[in-house]
Amino acid sequence: METSCKRLKDVEIYVPIVFGTIAFWLGKKATETQSHRWSVYVRGATNEDLSGVIKKVVFQLHPSFNNPVRVVESPPFELSECGWGEFEIAISLLFHDDVGEKKLDLYHHLKLYAENEPGPQSTKKPIVVETYNEIVFPDPPEDFFSRIQNHPAVVVPRLPATFKLPPAPIEDLHALKRGDTKNHPLSQWFINFSEADELLKLTAARQRVQAHIVKLRRQLSVMDELPQTFKLDSD
Repeated sequence: METSCKRLKDVEIYVPIVFGTIAFWLGKKATETQSHRWSVYVRGATNEDLSGVIKKVVFQLHPSFNNPVRVVESPPFELSECGWGEFEIAISLLFHDDVGEKKLDLYHHLKLYAENEPGPQSTKKPIVVETYNEIVFPDPPEDFFSRIQNHPAVVVPRLPATFKLPPAPIEDLHALKRGDTKNHPLSQWFINFSEADELLKLTAARQRVQAHIVKLRRQLSVMDELPQTFKLDSD
């Protein structure tokens, strides 16, 4: 199916995401080479399904693991392993074709041991390290915007009524919830980055700034098109 390459100028789409790891000490079951079981993942900041934007995620583990390059092609975008050492995990996000953007590379340091906490480790309380980020898509293709404009994981600006977009597809609400992480087994340990509505406040402020920028650009464009009926005196 052909997609439109026409882009929406002066428009930005935001996808709030969280990436991180959760590690559990194995206690009496721990060995020298397998002391912890951990999971690395990419999730929506409010635990919404990201598969409308992200096509697949590639996790690059330490070379000592069998098959260190792991590809996850459906949500939830995560994998679990056992090990004993900490290392940096490279995470590559690959987007759907109509997004019109190259992959995004992220990096996360796996932590297995708590800092500044005296006493033995607990098998019930994991080590959680998460990072909040926003994927920004400037001047998105029309087809992409139309497809995800009502998606709960995506923050889109309000467009003027003069903008004419392709009709938005009818979304299957059940399908949208299929890949979310609201009922994930580890969700009780997820950090709430929207606490005190900070996430919504930041998003609203950014949208106001963006709308003001668009308004100023249009005013400048109109001024550039006005005929120059006046000129400075030469004397």
